[in-house]
Amino acid sequence: MGLLQEFKEFAVKGNVIDLAVGLIIGAEFGKIVNSLVADVIMPPIGLLIGNVDFKNLFIVLKDGAQQAGPYASLIDAQKAGAVTINIGVFLTTAITFTIIAFAVFMLVKAMNRLRVQEPAKKA
Repeated sequence: MGLLQEFKEFAVKGNVIDLAVGLIIGAEFGKIVNSLVADVIMPPIGLLIGNVDFKNLFIVLKDGAQQAGPYASLIDAQKAGAVTINIGVFLTTAITFTIIAFAVFMLVKAMNRLRVQEPAKKA
């Protein structure tokens, strides 16, 4: 069987459509979770720990060539060419990943519950 024939059978079976739908929904779900973390979860946490804006939580390793620090925001530091460790961006991304991973885990767990259990084969 030729490569093109195999691809045609693969595409016709619906696997490509299922994959595309999953990819699109996954990307959009990621956007929703990003907004949830950045706009809903992180602001109250920042408020509780001393009015910290996680978007601007960073450490300057080296001042920028165009302007020396201190910088009012991460964007200002980046515009000045400063080398920074972006702690707030990392924490936000880590929390986002954790929420998405948990949601995928719950989805897989639900799908496994719905899957018909095959009876054990007798030897």
